[in-house]
Amino acid sequence: MSKKRVLSCIQPTGEIHIGNYFGAVKNWVDIQEKYDCIYGVVDLHAMTMPYDPKMLPQNTTQMFIDLLACGIDPEKSVLFVQSLVPQHTELTWILNCVASYGELSRMTQFKDKTDQLEDGGGKNGFISAGLFTYPVLQAADILVYKADFVPVGKDQEQHLELSRNIAVRFNNSYGKFFPEPAPLFTEVQKLMSLADPSKKMSKSLGDKHFISLFESEDSIRKKVKSAVTDVGAQPGKMSPGVANLFTIIKACGNSADWDLLKEQYEAGTLKYSDLKGITAETLANTLRPFREKRSELNSDRTKIKAMMNDLSAVARAYASKVLADVKELTGLISM
Repeated sequence: MSKKRVLSCIQPTGEIHIGNYFGAVKNWVDIQEKYDCIYGVVDLHAMTMPYDPKMLPQNTTQMFIDLLACGIDPEKSVLFVQSLVPQHTELTWILNCVASYGELSRMTQFKDKTDQLEDGGGKNGFISAGLFTYPVLQAADILVYKADFVPVGKDQEQHLELSRNIAVRFNNSYGKFFPEPAPLFTEVQKLMSLADPSKKMSKSLGDKHFISLFESEDSIRKKVKSAVTDVGAQPGKMSPGVANLFTIIKACGNSADWDLLKEQYEAGTLKYSDLKGITAETLANTLRPFREKRSELNSDRTKIKAMMNDLSAVARAYASKVLADVKELTGLISM
């Protein structure tokens, strides 16, 4: 029996931080044996918000490398670059003619990002139509591979629901063709900001709020040492900052130290300096192989470029067959 297909993508908007890794990318790596996995670096999505066109190709290539360094295995999974698979954008137009304006207008992320752009003056002084319609491109990313599952967090369920609605509407109009992609809920470790543990870890908050997956060990130790602990503590309940450090240790798989520190916490003997020291050492040991693998991959960019092209060609082969069938169903002439 063939494996079910999983599709998941990431924007090339800078380095992966530990929140991204433990919240998403680690699960991508873990499910490669169980599913037929297709992963993408979606550079077209990055164009919907202000960006530097000179940096985009560098960021895209680096994200491709970083995913390989994290453990995405090209022998087990397909890892493509979105702009190298033009079937995504061609299918987007067809699906634009199936998607509902009302559905798109209710997308909460569009409202959130519009507010963010308006606060900053907007991109060239306006809100782009691409920002409004990019959920349709997101649906095309999924449907062009006829994916069965999409790993999602709670904040992404609305977009996946739109993809399912588009698939259903297409099937009702042109005949049953697309599977309805279902959410794949995996165990997720949600990491909070080191400087403000009431907020989710994010690069947009500033450098002191996150730890990059490829950060130097000295920097890791410095940031963990300065992490907020007791602010916001409630009687009888672990403070958010302390809980966040425990979560980091657990996410790294260091159950022995986690158990020991938890016993000390419950006994009232835990020293925060010990908690921070063990957190820093655990992170440094966990992230060291990623940094070493990334350095190795970065040393041969010619090989990486060839790999990007070859794997994206595999993705094109998947997508071109689906698109050809879609064009036949919708009455479009194919070459």
